[in-house]
Amino acid sequence: MKYFKKSVLLAATAVLGLGVAACDSRSENAEEKAAQDVREASDAAADAMENRADAVRETSEAKADNMENKADAVRERGDAKADKMEDQADKKDTTPE
Repeated sequence: MKYFKKSVLLAATAVLGLGVAACDSRSENAEEKAAQDVREASDAAADAMENRADAVRETSEAKADNMENKADAVRERGDAKADKMEDQADKKDTTPE
């Protein structure tokens, strides 16, 4: 999970850094793309967690439920972060596309 977080942050930082060098509308697009990448990465991680939960459900219902709750939290945090990134991109860009 640490590797996942570092990868997402590194990718988002790289995309945002490249977006700053571009004009406003390209910058906004790059930031929104980075937000979408964060959203997709958190969804993929949550899906993997849910698949592991399904695999252990036969032996421990409580453990599977706990894993699914954690997957839901990962998905929610990713969505919240992506939403915040998109909002910030919208506020920065005053140039219409």
